Amino acid sequence: MTLLAAALWLLTLASAGWLTFLVGMAALWGLANGMSWAEVSDAVLPYALTVLGCAAALTALAFAPGIRRLTPPARLLLTGALACPLPACLALLTWVHTG
Repeated sequence: MTLLAAALWLLTLASAGWLTFLVGMAALWGLANGMSWAEVSDAVLPYALTVLGCAAALTALAFAPGIRRLTPPARLLLTGALACPLPACLALLTWVHTG
């Protein structure tokens, strides 16, 4: 169970890392192309707030009374299974579309 939880979290964090890199590069290219910081932050701020909101929701779930009674590997597996699909699908979609 621990290895499966580690694999899920590895996939989740790798996907989130790719998406963060992609958003950062798009912001950097926008700034280099002459966009103002306000225009770039309009694209970066929603991404950052979404990541922080998801992290807060998963943290709240992990410390909910019913979930807190689970063993730590089971808790990591549950939160990893909930966190994994969206970033992995978005990373795969952006990977295919960016070439």
